[in-house]
Amino acid sequence: MARCLYSDSFVQFIKADVNAVVGQLHCNYHGDALTTTNEAWKSEVELLQTVLAPWQNEDAEIIFEYDIPRLGKRIDVVLLLRGIIFCLEFKVGQKDALQADVDQVMDYALDLKNFHKFSHDRTIVPILIPTNYPSATSEFQPSVYNDDIYNPLISGADGLQSLISKVLLRENTPSGTIANWVISPYKPTPTIVEAARALYENHSVEDITRHEADNVSTDRTINYILSIIERSKNSGQKSICFVTGVPGAGKTLVGLDVAIKQTCKDKENGAVYLSGNGPLVAVLTEALARNNVEKSKMRGEKRNKSDAERDVRKFIQVIHRYRENMILKIKNPIENGVVEIDPEKSIKVDEKSGHAEVEHVAIFDEAQRSWTHKRIADYLKRGGTYGNKTKVADFPMSEAEFLIWSLDQRKDWATIVCLVGGGQEINTGEAGIAEWIAALNNRFQHWQVFISDKLTEPEYAEGRVNELLQNNPKVTFANDLHLSVSLRSFRAEKLSAFVHSMLSFNTDAALLYNEIQNRNYPIVLTRDINKARKWLRDKARGNEHTGLLVTKVAARFKPLAVSVLQQGDENAIHWFLEDKTDVRSSNYLEDAATEIQVQGLELDYTCVLWDADMRCDNNKWTFYKFSNTTSKWSPESNEENRKYALNAYRVLLTRARQGMVICVPYGNEKKNADGFPEDPTRLPEFYNSTYNYLKSLGLKEL
Repeated sequence: MARCLYSDSFVQFIKADVNAVVGQLHCNYHGDALTTTNEAWKSEVELLQTVLAPWQNEDAEIIFEYDIPRLGKRIDVVLLLRGIIFCLEFKVGQKDALQADVDQVMDYALDLKNFHKFSHDRTIVPILIPTNYPSATSEFQPSVYNDDIYNPLISGADGLQSLISKVLLRENTPSGTIANWVISPYKPTPTIVEAARALYENHSVEDITRHEADNVSTDRTINYILSIIERSKNSGQKSICFVTGVPGAGKTLVGLDVAIKQTCKDKENGAVYLSGNGPLVAVLTEALARNNVEKSKMRGEKRNKSDAERDVRKFIQVIHRYRENMILKIKNPIENGVVEIDPEKSIKVDEKSGHAEVEHVAIFDEAQRSWTHKRIADYLKRGGTYGNKTKVADFPMSEAEFLIWSLDQRKDWATIVCLVGGGQEINTGEAGIAEWIAALNNRFQHWQVFISDKLTEPEYAEGRVNELLQNNPKVTFANDLHLSVSLRSFRAEKLSAFVHSMLSFNTDAALLYNEIQNRNYPIVLTRDINKARKWLRDKARGNEHTGLLVTKVAARFKPLAVSVLQQGDENAIHWFLEDKTDVRSSNYLEDAATEIQVQGLELDYTCVLWDADMRCDNNKWTFYKFSNTTSKWSPESNEENRKYALNAYRVLLTRARQGMVICVPYGNEKKNADGFPEDPTRLPEFYNSTYNYLKSLGLKEL
């Protein structure tokens, strides 16, 4: 009964006493069911005992409140009848069919089709039942996706029996239920927002993650990290772990799970998840706070949103605020290039913990994006934008070195977990992983280093990790610290490999593209933004999210009615979390988010808009920057900026979970009355070679 609150055969259910069924639902419910919930259950049971009477002698099963961990919800009723799965969503006492309710029941059907093993090859019929709705769906429209999911049907209580009969007549399937459906393997691939919600509600990773491949290793990685934390605590050591993974492999999920598990297991020695990705932290914090308030309301409790946000911030924080808190404790001005705790600014708690933060465990997401010495020194010299805007002259450390130093102030033990993405530095002043290694080699030689054996590959520290660590005797390489399979794209674990080959002009790019297509993960190509928008709108069902993506240096999409999403956490929150009825939502396909705003997050379907900032030229990329003052593109001469540009496209091309369209514009070939280009900033030659290269890989054109 762990997966549902009640299940039985039709014949036994129809014979059962109504109050007995409701009582069983109540007993299996975790928490106190509200009076309105009990009344709704009673209405549903009474109605279905009548509706299902014509099929009471068939081998059929009814299931109440079936758990959907990924969505954090339960399906009101599932009927397994003649091999067909009916998903019923009741709105007791309601007379109108609302778009949000239709989307909700469609989400249930999609979740079962994608993630529930015994539903993969079955017909699924989602039905919304506002009980006072005056009519019922009279025409059945076949799904354009050829996946045996009906478009949602709608019926009031009076028309439900007839509607089910019509579906059975239309399908004409043999009688018989689906054996063991209730206990079928159910392993979803959540978005990071869905995963965070589920983890926060004490689901395990095993409940909320899945992948079609056999070598997914998130659980193994989590357990390995937790064992290092325990070993460090027991032996009084300092340790640092470097976790690598392909884009979308679940690094952030691993970090969140370790933070929650460690904090729940040992509140005195808890963990904090830290990220320099402001939009990600803002979106996760807002999503968890909203969810907490909603769940409290469902339990009949009053919960202030600001209190919910405060609770979330205890274990999810922006790394800059965490860093500023330690900056406030140091002697200022710095003398002789040595950073020290100022005893007048920080009270030593005891000899074991020293002056350090409360947490023994700090998890740094996107550790490769830590700041160089120059960037943090310049930042502190002028006064930061976080905390008290403290000014510190002549700061002597890189950000990585200072973060290790902060945890090193503990006198008992500490563990740092660095989550590292390969080739994902996308901002000026991001140091990459080499700064962490340099700090360990030069200053923190007493720290035990546990490192993914894939950290030696070219995309990390430019392939110099072995060289940098060759004289460090405290290094342990571990395969368990690498996540090799993308969880973001549950239909295409080879997406990241294809993107890498495509951007590197590798000869296997076309082959990888074909493999992805065979896994039902569409990647299509167009030159028309309106075709791209239509493709996205046609693809998305239920509450699936779509969105436009551009690089932060993209400059010439205004003529195509595309605005770049303004910076600011509030904008990112609305873009990611609002539904398709809100014009600020990504689904409106008006505002395009950049790599800064989407890194670490994902959408179901995306359109990557390819501007003239990166152009294909004889199997190599050439890079350009746009000047608003001269209205011209000029070659990008800075090698670091060229690397960031390539990584920006790498990030954008790996944000989609279910499919993407790449739009390379036509440009503007028109001439003015004097025979000059109407828009010299969007000449077709800026785009043509890129489009032709992508087309040569076999990408299907819209």
